[in-house]
Amino acid sequence: MSKIKPSKGAPYARILGVGGYRPTRVVPNEVILEKIDSSDEWIRSRSGIVTRHWASDEETVAAMSIEASGKAIADAGITPEQIGAVVVSTVSHFKQTPAVATEIAHRIGAGKPAAFDISAGCAGFGYGLTLAKGMIVEGSAEHVLVIGVERLSDLTDLEDRATAFLFGDGAGAVVVGPSQEPAIGPTVWGSEGDKSETIKQTVAWNDLHIGDVSRLPLDSKGEIKFPAITQEGQAVFRWAVFEMAKVAQQALDAAGIAPEDLDVFIPHQANMRIIDSMVKTLKLPEHVTVARDIESTGNTSAASIPLAMERLLATGQAKSGDTALVIGFGAGLVYAATVVTLP
Repeated sequence: MSKIKPSKGAPYARILGVGGYRPTRVVPNEVILEKIDSSDEWIRSRSGIVTRHWASDEETVAAMSIEASGKAIADAGITPEQIGAVVVSTVSHFKQTPAVATEIAHRIGAGKPAAFDISAGCAGFGYGLTLAKGMIVEGSAEHVLVIGVERLSDLTDLEDRATAFLFGDGAGAVVVGPSQEPAIGPTVWGSEGDKSETIKQTVAWNDLHIGDVSRLPLDSKGEIKFPAITQEGQAVFRWAVFEMAKVAQQALDAAGIAPEDLDVFIPHQANMRIIDSMVKTLKLPEHVTVARDIESTGNTSAASIPLAMERLLATGQAKSGDTALVIGFGAGLVYAATVVTLP
């Protein structure tokens, strides 16, 4: 018989507060068109994007995260000292170590919480939320700060007609804490590594140091391009539309929620056509509010779901206590979906 004492965590976990930060610079499609042969109408029809936010030098991954975190902590009605863990999902923090989560934890005054980064692309917020729920129920933390943050403008090839218009910057954060009733459903998550080449970084960081320049991508001036995100658009679109609708339905089933019982749908803001197709496939009723933050924010990867959640609540399109289906999917290919009660 084991001598280890059982964990004494909360019976359930819930999102207590949410916060977001969007960089001050708003970039319309006209700016993107300066370097690619396209049109505003084409970008809007293919993606639904009209504007996106790009960070300044001062709006670092840490700085944006701190702004979003402060709002989430205040919204949750707790103090930074009550944060027992900080989980940051990002693919655009360029220091391999230390984790940016440790810097954020220190600068928000959280004391000495557990702090680490995860890399799960556009599904990163869902992964972080699931880890936070586990920590709270297990008892290793009473409150967990989950942050999705990206500076994807740093990883955008502005000469790539397929991706130049897609990406934006920003940070979204939530505080997850104890609950006496279920408020974060079971997570349906996974990966399809055989499709990992469909979304990837063009060049590994260490490839920039090799002597053979012929192996490196060059820009229109013949200069070596900085690593960027590239994707096979049609393959990703088909996968997201057909496979992720199935995952979303599985998350509803796991939570015991029928489409007509749903109040809000917050999918990863990858593409407006993907969002609309998922709504149709899931047969969501007209009363369900659908997040379409991509129009003014672009694809912010791990930050997209908490940013969209924050905007829906701030504008009154969604309200506290609403039941929401959230799903993230992207590079890997990875995915995560769950049903939550909004804070």
